[in-house]
Amino acid sequence: MRSTLFWFRNDLRLHDQRALQLAMAHAQAHQQALLLVFVHEPVQDEPTAWGFRRMGSHRRRFVADTLLDLQASLQALGQRLVLLHGPVADVLPACAQRVQADTIFCEDIAAPEEEAQVQALINAGLNVKTLWQSSLIEPDALPFAPENMPQVFTEFRQRIESARLKPLAPLPAPTQLPAPPSDNLTALSGWTKDPFTLLQAHTQNEAHARSNFPYTQDACRGGETSALAHLQSYLTPPWPDRYKQTRNALQGQHTSSHWSPWLATGAVSARRIWSELQAYEQKHGSNDGTYWLWFELLWRDNFRMLHLQHGPQLYAARGLSNLPKPSHFPKDFARWCQGQTGEPIVDAGMRELAATGFTSNRMRQIVASFLVHDLSCDWRAGAAWFESQLVDFDVSSNQGNWLYVSGRGTDPRVGRRFNPAKQTQDHDAQGRYRQVWLA
Repeated sequence: MRSTLFWFRNDLRLHDQRALQLAMAHAQAHQQALLLVFVHEPVQDEPTAWGFRRMGSHRRRFVADTLLDLQASLQALGQRLVLLHGPVADVLPACAQRVQADTIFCEDIAAPEEEAQVQALINAGLNVKTLWQSSLIEPDALPFAPENMPQVFTEFRQRIESARLKPLAPLPAPTQLPAPPSDNLTALSGWTKDPFTLLQAHTQNEAHARSNFPYTQDACRGGETSALAHLQSYLTPPWPDRYKQTRNALQGQHTSSHWSPWLATGAVSARRIWSELQAYEQKHGSNDGTYWLWFELLWRDNFRMLHLQHGPQLYAARGLSNLPKPSHFPKDFARWCQGQTGEPIVDAGMRELAATGFTSNRMRQIVASFLVHDLSCDWRAGAAWFESQLVDFDVSSNQGNWLYVSGRGTDPRVGRRFNPAKQTQDHDAQGRYRQVWLA
């Protein structure tokens, strides 16, 4: 019996899964089995050019828990998730050949490495159907062509709001799925028994007691189940109403939405969040806090659309600017990574990041600015360190934010320097945050 293959990428959920729905429809129309696959590439385990592994222990654990949750949801529907370790260009064609699949469905991700993966499958003779599904607004619904997108976020947002654009309604999770292939797939190259083995995740690690996002506790665990429960928990008065006032706080589990880890793995969709936020506003009223949540989701969209517009240029040393190639000082960079710069607010933030895999958005801006503007180090090294450490690493947002701070993106200002003394006075005047992480 022939099969349709669906490749899970950064969309590890069942709700609002239009790419999966297309794969289901294809399998049903052709009377085929449906094989569901996740691939972990060895490059994630290898050292970067900067000397550390791309995927650190925090994100490994969070993604492993996300995959476990997805496995359980699929098993409840009579399906299974096949876990493969190896280069996508090798393991997916071999897998497709084994189950007689000539068509692969997957999410479209507009980043260079992710696009190269898809091209490698096409080069291997496979028919690859990609579908964009990670943003609030669809690229083809924008009031401008992606290649003509406004270069400043304010105009991007204003034109979307002026056009009264609204996201598509999120799809419900399927209640049944086509059956998996009957083949024994354990002999497949790269087949792995469970997510923790696949990702070499450290199961003995527990969340840091003072973490803003304790990802080993049930409320913050990876996966669609926790994501949707947290969404309901946060969208309860007074938290959304206070968002604008509290979003720059350095500590506190309710000062921000903390949606980013689940958005990064795709355990919750941006459209599902928007839909629930709309329901909240209808029941409790709209205000600056609820508007600012929409505002931040549009920033996330903006970073995705920038990838459609500029592609690999976003990863060049100069970014989108005419600035000279950045300097770099490895010893200063190492001190920054270790939280040993001598600047207390920066060191506290970097130690929190290393200990927990998380830190607030404000703190990310402070430490990124310090690396680029005070230590004169290469912004790409900082972006790589964040990729390694952050539990909520998202390729588009990470790249976009580092370009923004370094002055090598679309921002009209030549860099965003955050004065450490002023930031300390504004956000940790009593020293409570520094006391926690410098003790």
